[in-house]
Amino acid sequence: MEDTVGKVITCRAAVAWSVKQPLVIETIEVDPPKAGEVRIQILATGVCRTDAYALDRYDPTKAYPVILGHEGGGIVESVGEGVKSVKPGDHVVPLYYPQCYECKFCRNPKTNFCSKVRATQMKGVMPDGTTRFRCKGKQLFHFMGTSTFSEYTVVAEVSVCKVDTNAPLEKICLLGCSISTGYGAVVNTARVEPGSTCAVWGLGAVGLAVIMGCKKAGATRIIGVDINPDKFATAREFGTTECINPKDYDRPIQEVIAEATNEGCDFAFECIGSVDAMRACIEACHKGWGVSTLLGMTAPGAELTAKPYSIVTGITCNGSVFGGWKSRDSLPKLVDEYMKKEIKVDEFVSFTLTLDKINEGFDLMKSGKSIKSVVIF
Repeated sequence: MEDTVGKVITCRAAVAWSVKQPLVIETIEVDPPKAGEVRIQILATGVCRTDAYALDRYDPTKAYPVILGHEGGGIVESVGEGVKSVKPGDHVVPLYYPQCYECKFCRNPKTNFCSKVRATQMKGVMPDGTTRFRCKGKQLFHFMGTSTFSEYTVVAEVSVCKVDTNAPLEKICLLGCSISTGYGAVVNTARVEPGSTCAVWGLGAVGLAVIMGCKKAGATRIIGVDINPDKFATAREFGTTECINPKDYDRPIQEVIAEATNEGCDFAFECIGSVDAMRACIEACHKGWGVSTLLGMTAPGAELTAKPYSIVTGITCNGSVFGGWKSRDSLPKLVDEYMKKEIKVDEFVSFTLTLDKINEGFDLMKSGKSIKSVVIF
């Protein structure tokens, strides 16, 4: 890689030119990293529902054209001035939730939020307010500080961590979002206890990671909730004791679950991004001690309504992003857990695709035919 250091790299990327349009495989230019930045050769990336949301629905906070992708794994090609935590040749995972160690959030053990690059990341630019991507004379915006749908990307140092070189990047790239999100919501946010009864709304990758976490935590009853019964067999493989389809009932599913669990669950998780499911998740909890945890990403401007009685009588409602993990500290440890076979990762990969087939990955996900598709560069 030495012959590319300090130079503009020409490579391929899947570009989102506008909302509600398929990704287009383009030849782009990627600038060298500036101070505090890292340029990465991406070798694998997952296709995530959060990327689909950016394609399928208008969000005034997102800028186009953009390179999506936030579940990547790669090798550091070069680093900018002042970068100390990684070096060329390191195997790394980009992080959409950064960790700077300096802001008031990073110094607080109660949260994994980091404000260091939040403002610029939300605008689709690097910390200095500019982008590192161009195509056909136009600048391309960054996505979630990662933009892994490109053969090369540039990220802030606070948004990347070094991982075990023996870990397969085409698998551990998924720890960059979905698996870590669901698993961490169980062990960090909700803190599920042995012997618990749990319910999980949404049996996609995040929901399955929640189920994996609940089983590992010792839950004795895990109820999967989804309107697609084709997902039930896989959910059982991950640890559900039963699965239910809200469409099979003529009353609210929270009432069905409360009746079946002697007044409600100990823990409930919403992994869809539906405000209706979020309310059901809250109301399915047992009064006095039930804990609901909301993980799903809703549409811009969505508002949640719930009965105050549910909260007043002792139900706790949590939110969880990236599973509550302090990203740069925790992701290498999650990779180690995977290497020790303590958590599932391989089992989440349904399809391996080439970059030119990336739109098929979205189709497979939306149809429920895949848990995760991984694109190999």
